[in-house]
Amino acid sequence: MKQQFKGLCVPVLEHPKLQDILLIPVIGPRSDLQKHRSEVIVGAQCGYAVLRGAHVYVPGIMSTSRFMKAGDLVSVYSDIEGKCKRGAKEFEGVKVFLGNGISEVSRSDIFSSSGPVNGLGIRMTEPVYLSPSFDGVLPRLLFLQNLPSVVVSHVLNPQPGERVLDMCAAPGGKTTHLAALMHDQGEVIAMDKVANKVKKMKQNAELLQLKCIKAFCYDGTKALAAEEREAAQEGPPFLPESFDRVLLDAPCSGMGQRPNMAYPLTLKEVTSYQPLQRKLFTVAVQLLKPGGVLVYSTCTITLSENEEQVAWALKTFPCLQLQPQEPHVGGEGMRGAGLPLAQLKLLQRFDPSAATLQGMELDSLQDCREGDLISLANKDCIGFFIARFSKWSRQ
Repeated sequence: MKQQFKGLCVPVLEHPKLQDILLIPVIGPRSDLQKHRSEVIVGAQCGYAVLRGAHVYVPGIMSTSRFMKAGDLVSVYSDIEGKCKRGAKEFEGVKVFLGNGISEVSRSDIFSSSGPVNGLGIRMTEPVYLSPSFDGVLPRLLFLQNLPSVVVSHVLNPQPGERVLDMCAAPGGKTTHLAALMHDQGEVIAMDKVANKVKKMKQNAELLQLKCIKAFCYDGTKALAAEEREAAQEGPPFLPESFDRVLLDAPCSGMGQRPNMAYPLTLKEVTSYQPLQRKLFTVAVQLLKPGGVLVYSTCTITLSENEEQVAWALKTFPCLQLQPQEPHVGGEGMRGAGLPLAQLKLLQRFDPSAATLQGMELDSLQDCREGDLISLANKDCIGFFIARFSKWSRQ
């Protein structure tokens, strides 16, 4: 990190409530950067990755200055409205400055008639937000996640020897965390509909040397077996009441993701998630053993996908009871879904707008107290929602 930050000593903080979490402050936005005449325009998704510490790869480049060649100092901008035509020699539309870098290839290489090349396009040397890269750094010990994504695994609180289901598991960060919290003792079943994502989950499990994870390419809405299955069958569909704990980190509209300079979904697409979430939730309740724990979470901020779903679940499934969460580092639930205040306090919502936006400059970082940095980290994160339910035991 000192090499990446050119000798600057950046604190690495242990979270006081979650001792498997290390917090590293992100420096920025930096106001001391001088913009270069040569410009590179990238797509919004590429820009999103750059803000999170990535370099610019050739497929993400939409436009460059007319005579850009390898080795040139360039300023990189994101086309947040998607209006830049590929190969344009200049762009006057709405663009956001991402920082400066050095071109690894020439304009002619990028937009040649033989088609776009792959590989590194711009090596970012002065990003607007200075975030360390952990590519290849202690890969068997460290796994990068947003703070709420780590909190949700602790809220589920899986125990060694239990059978746990992660219904919509890709890309697998929570899956591996659950297995680690169980000390790799028991069974973590992970499902996802996309084969490539399941392959990635298996690779992560192997990298972290977690043997209790079993990943399957399967649709969670069909994970409940309609009839008796073979005793030797490992994968889905599963018999009712097969799992001690279930995590439903549901597909959602993703409005809590940060940084995000462009939102591609239409209103129709946004509203399509609530019915899907209810189908998955219904299966999750049936797969959970009496006395078991179900955690429902999303990375969005809408009432319809969060508190309204909790109200619906409590009304639809009398066997469920809302439970307190530990740790509880986010805020309480949002009003408007008909839930009483006592139940709203049991929910956990991470709201990025609750944090006062402030720049973290290189010099000011040295003067910050550790407690202030941790408090900021608890608030200034992605939008996220967590609800924890228990299923009544049979009498």
